[in-house]
Amino acid sequence: MNKFDDQATKALLERNLITGNQYEEITSYRNLNIFSLNAELKLFLYLSVLLFTSGIGVLIYNNIDSIGHIAILSLLLIVIVVSFYFCFKKSKGFQKQETTFEHPVLEYLVLAANILTCVFIGYLQFQYEAFGTHYGLATLIPTVVSFFCAYYFDNKSVLTIAITGLAAYIGLSVTPQDLLHNISFYYDRSLSYSAVMLGVLLILWTIYSSRIQLKTHFKIIYLTFALHIISIAAISNLINNYYGIWVVFAFILTASTFYFYKVSYETKAISLYVFMIVYAYIGLNIFLFRLCDTLDFSSIWELFILILPVYFIGSIVLFIKLIKTFNKEIAA
Repeated sequence: MNKFDDQATKALLERNLITGNQYEEITSYRNLNIFSLNAELKLFLYLSVLLFTSGIGVLIYNNIDSIGHIAILSLLLIVIVVSFYFCFKKSKGFQKQETTFEHPVLEYLVLAANILTCVFIGYLQFQYEAFGTHYGLATLIPTVVSFFCAYYFDNKSVLTIAITGLAAYIGLSVTPQDLLHNISFYYDRSLSYSAVMLGVLLILWTIYSSRIQLKTHFKIIYLTFALHIISIAAISNLINNYYGIWVVFAFILTASTFYFYKVSYETKAISLYVFMIVYAYIGLNIFLFRLCDTLDFSSIWELFILILPVYFIGSIVLFIKLIKTFNKEIAA
């Protein structure tokens, strides 16, 4: 039993939340050093799904001429139908509250079936243009299927695919690296506005879902996507010189920081809190640099350089202090 667990257990005993016999039983159990392989097994299951779907993609790519398009599509369709058959057969049906399969493997079968459905529809459009020139349908239909599967089977992994598909439908790439390297954010303001609007819609949906008690455990996923999308879109436009448009996105980033500061305490989500601080810090530094750019620092530039190390060290210390304070407050 590690020192932290021992101190926590003693604290419970001192506050009379557990009895002396319960303390001894807990201590004896922890001294057995029994650990769970649940997380490790789920990780391997997740990796197996990714390897399986990736393997199918590689198989299609390497044997496209010898196998044939119809055969590949037929094989994909058969696998998808069989997978969904077992998922629907073993599921408990749609419920507003959190539900789980009796066997955790079925959760990953849902994920595999959903990914293969996306591959099937994308391949159908790419090879035969099943939706004609309406290329957005090839993204929208898998997105709708993913949202249905996410809520019907209560699958968080599929929900992330659904939100990613929704973002792709309006022209966004929702990974931070892709957003930062997407040059459209610098020249296409409508795309930036779309990103902010999508983030706001995700927030509004979490508020509505909480009121009607619909899959409230999905809230953290929606909020995480909203935080990244809004913050990165705002930061990307803080360097935009078009008629002071950066000022608008500075206000957007400020409002986003304030909201996610509050919601991180409400949900006790340290991930939201950490990323909120990081994005706010980046935005603040860009804002300060833009402010300095409008002023004349030629006479005090040496002092400015001397202050920079203190500023960054102080930022690190403040960041650590904020994290510690947050952990203490949510644990209270």
